[in-house]
Amino acid sequence: MYAVIKSGGKQYRVAPGDKLKLETLPAEVGQKVILGEVLAVGDGADVRVGTPLVEGASVTATVLSHGRRDKITIFKMKRRKHYTKNGGHRQNFTEVQIDVVA
Repeated sequence: MYAVIKSGGKQYRVAPGDKLKLETLPAEVGQKVILGEVLAVGDGADVRVGTPLVEGASVTATVLSHGRRDKITIFKMKRRKHYTKNGGHRQNFTEVQIDVVA
């Protein structure tokens, strides 16, 4: 059984036992969270697609850790103008493990 969920403006295909890194969730490590924005649920050939969400469907996950992703380097330059600008960004994430797709 699998589900397509929406979290942090992105869509993920998840199944029980999967680990994934989502945008930061306001939850403590070890706490269970319910991801309610389920766009589709599938079990073999049986697939239910929501309009836009599937009624009564939810995904339960356990928070494993919080962290920050690798640094992304941002470099801007204008040729022949002696202009350069460096910057960087590290996005926060919450790592979760999917427990139940219902």
